[in-house]
Amino acid sequence: MSTIPKQIVYTQFLQRENYTRHHRYDEEMLQYEYIKNGDARGNEAAEKMFASEATGKLSDDPLRNIKYLFVCSMTLVTRFVIEGGMEAETAYNASDLYIQNADKCKTIDEVQTLHKNMIAFFINHMNKMSKENVFSKPIITCHDYIYEHLHSTITIDELANHVGLNSSYLSTLFKKEVGISASEYIRRKRIEAGENMLKYSNFSLSEISEYLAFSSYSHFAGIFRKYTHFSPKEYRKKFYRTTNIVTK
Repeated sequence: MSTIPKQIVYTQFLQRENYTRHHRYDEEMLQYEYIKNGDARGNEAAEKMFASEATGKLSDDPLRNIKYLFVCSMTLVTRFVIEGGMEAETAYNASDLYIQNADKCKTIDEVQTLHKNMIAFFINHMNKMSKENVFSKPIITCHDYIYEHLHSTITIDELANHVGLNSSYLSTLFKKEVGISASEYIRRKRIEAGENMLKYSNFSLSEISEYLAFSSYSHFAGIFRKYTHFSPKEYRKKFYRTTNIVTK
């Protein structure tokens, strides 16, 4: 017996009968890569994708459907621009505001226009960032590696091996281009991730500490307070957002 729910099987049957489909994964991800890189091609790609009949049906009500699609798009845009280097707090705040504005829209055209403006805002912001922060390929590769491995211990030797450079040379290059040491950068990114998990997830304090590869909760709490002036418990109590839909 198939483990796929009958409703999904029936939907797939209707799509085959009507020659319809969702966007392929690579089609959808390309627009977000453009946005992440501040590439103006993302404007046209996102607008075309958002207006396509292959975006999917989330509601029988056309206006509610496009609002739901807007939220889906906004969620992915937020994740990609943070990955591209945009400050997480800036990205989440912008996401909140755009979703609130989408909720107020009265027509499909208003939602489509808002989506177009939202994409343009993030592309322009990421483009400006790329001009202000020009890093060499090894440093960009280090940033990506660190982002993807915040859940494990990261050493300068590991980074050097990953980019094919001598550890001493990479340390010097990192400090020169980024302005802080690699170890300090890793700590800041872990605390940044911890802030977001405290605000936007339901993970316990100990689970967050363990996920971010701190040796103990007390170690996490001490470092967290050093950077934010709050304990993790105080921070969650002050900033936790139960209604925010952008998840980790």
